[in-house]
Amino acid sequence: MKIVVISDIHGNFDALSALHETWDELWVLGDLVNYGPEPGSVVDYVREKADIVVRGNHDHSIGFNEDPRCSAPFKDMAEATRRYTDSVLTFGQKHFLRQLPLHLETERAGARFYLCHAIPSDPLFGYCEAVSAQWDAEVVTIGTDFVFVGHTHVPAIRTIGSCVVLNPGSLGQPKGGGPEARYAVWRDGAIELKSLAYPVESVVATVAELPIAGSLRHELSEILRTGSIPRAKEACNRHAEN
Repeated sequence: MKIVVISDIHGNFDALSALHETWDELWVLGDLVNYGPEPGSVVDYVREKADIVVRGNHDHSIGFNEDPRCSAPFKDMAEATRRYTDSVLTFGQKHFLRQLPLHLETERAGARFYLCHAIPSDPLFGYCEAVSAQWDAEVVTIGTDFVFVGHTHVPAIRTIGSCVVLNPGSLGQPKGGGPEARYAVWRDGAIELKSLAYPVESVVATVAELPIAGSLRHELSEILRTGSIPRAKEACNRHAEN
């Protein structure tokens, strides 16, 4: 069985539509919206094609009109794009985001999975890098073979005891040091981290038309082009969770 796992699309339909993998199932680990310019197209694609979707903090912010609780360096960007996203999504699209589960447990091919956006103890907002010792405590209470999460935008695979923790990285706003969209494939118990090139300048051109401050459009474009946090924000982010 082949499962394609994606996360953190963030309104980047150019990246999503470039995903040409075949799959038996498509699993989405949240954050369909905000930051990117085409949230409606992303929501419609996921509604049609995904077999499993869990709610991310940005999905929650749109579904319930709440603060996504981003760190200080990204607060202005998140709020500006949240207002834009809220203005362009339909009632039905917002309802879809609102009813997404915070976490989900399931079984495929004899393997047990736990899925959430952030971490099991705080599935919307908890920020935990892959190398953190906190993961020991997170997985011990779950008791599954695999834990799939997103939120950090950085791809990683880590084995803790008998549990494998996977973060596929971000499909729509990668922050692993390159512009390529990131995702993962689970096939019969084996996991492969993958990337794909997509027309970044196409989405940058659409970002340039967003009704937000020019400085924020520039920062969003820099992240898309480089797959890295802008230097000024990176310095700020050393002292805050993203």
